[in-house]
Amino acid sequence: MDALQLLTTRHSEKKLTTPAPNQQQLEQIFQAAFHAPDHGKLRPYRFVVIEKEGMNKFAELLKDAVFELNLGEERLKKAENLAKRAPMVIAVIAKLNHEIEKVPAWEQMVTAGCATYAMQLAANAQGFDNVWISGPWIKGSALRNAFACEENDQVIALLMIGTAEQKIERENREFDLDKFVRFL
Repeated sequence: MDALQLLTTRHSEKKLTTPAPNQQQLEQIFQAAFHAPDHGKLRPYRFVVIEKEGMNKFAELLKDAVFELNLGEERLKKAENLAKRAPMVIAVIAKLNHEIEKVPAWEQMVTAGCATYAMQLAANAQGFDNVWISGPWIKGSALRNAFACEENDQVIALLMIGTAEQKIERENREFDLDKFVRFL
C-alpha cells in the first residue's frame, strides 16, 4: 500500500481482536509518532501501553472514573466492555507546558494529536486496525494517577489497536471538496 492510498482509505475499526503489534512493530509505531510536526522539538507527549494483564487494571480504572465522575449506568457498562474490545491500548498523554510563549499549549496539543494520528497510520501500514477513543473517563483521578499524569498533562487518546474481527472491504470515499476548500 502506498502512502496516498494509506491516507485516503484510513478508517476506524471498533471491534478488534488478536494479534496486536509485537515489540518490533510497536517500536515502528512509536518511531512514526516521533516524526510528527513538532514546533520547538518539545515532544509534548508520552505513551502508556496497556495489554495482557494490564487490561484488567485498565477496566477497573475506567469503572473508577465512572463512579468518581458520576457518569451513570450506561457509561459503566461501556467501561466494563471497553477493555475487552482490543488486545492493546496505547494511552496518549499530552504534556503541556504553558510557560513556553513560542509554542502555546494549543500547538503542543495539536502536536500530540499529530503523533497519535501518525501512530494510527503506522499501525495500519503494518496491517493492524485501530480506533482513537476518548470519553469522559480520561479525566478520572485513578486513571490519571496510573498514567503518572502531572497537573498540566491531558490524556487525549486511548488508541485501541489489534486486528479487525471481520474484514470489511471499504470503498475509497470521495468528498465534495467545494464544501471544504477555498482558494484566495
